[in-house]
Amino acid sequence: MCKVAEHGILGQRTAYTSQYNPKLLFPIARQPARDALGIPQPLPFVGQDIWNAYELSWLDKAGRPRVGLAEIVVPATSENIIESKSFKLYLNSFNQTRIGDSERLRQMLVSDIGQACGGKVTVTITPATASHGFPIEYLNGEVIDDMEVDINYYGPPEPLYLGISEDTQVGESLVSHIFRSNCPVTNQPDWASIQIRYLGKRIEREGLLRYLVSYRTHNDFHENCVEHIFMDIMRQCKPLQLSVYARFTRRGGLDINPYRSTEGMSSPGNIRLIRQ
Repeated sequence: MCKVAEHGILGQRTAYTSQYNPKLLFPIARQPARDALGIPQPLPFVGQDIWNAYELSWLDKAGRPRVGLAEIVVPATSENIIESKSFKLYLNSFNQTRIGDSERLRQMLVSDIGQACGGKVTVTITPATASHGFPIEYLNGEVIDDMEVDINYYGPPEPLYLGISEDTQVGESLVSHIFRSNCPVTNQPDWASIQIRYLGKRIEREGLLRYLVSYRTHNDFHENCVEHIFMDIMRQCKPLQLSVYARFTRRGGLDINPYRSTEGMSSPGNIRLIRQ
């Protein structure tokens, strides 16, 4: 479980400012959580954290309100994650700020978020009128949620549930929509759909479902949960290739979607599920 130190405004009642303030962004170092999980250097995965902002607004040079949707991609190699409440406060600080056009706003987001996370980020702003923006899709793979299995353990995460069912080499994608963890700051539930793609000996599905359910009372950030899952599967099942992709439901107009993968696994892209 991630131990949250003094986080300033986090977990407290906060007045939303409507004037631009990049100091609202609150970075949290990745390394302590990775040390706790025994993640080696160099990292055994590549990946990114995809943030989607659905409530982006600012003023143009004439003072007219503008709106759009933003995709912010933070590499897994960045030094820090950004705590989500601080991210919301930061984005809301643009609401009454005269920025100009969306390209100027995009440049400000790239600079501020990149500085806070300690890595090179990419930002795409989509107009609210765009017909192609954020279409609803689905995660490819076989859903394992309806297997006939009795479950009576809900945390902390138990990697011993994971194992292989046979030595046959397979390549498959398994999906669960019942994943839940909890915010380590507020203890609010975080809901997600999880896609696990791998090449290797067949993973025992009942054990995988029990394992994912064992996060139900676990307190940690989205990014750490995905890296925890990735490392446990690699250690217990030893696949040749592996990717773990989580699509978390949004809160305050933001959703966070971490992706971790071994080299050679294609990125799933930024899709939007029906719950998002």
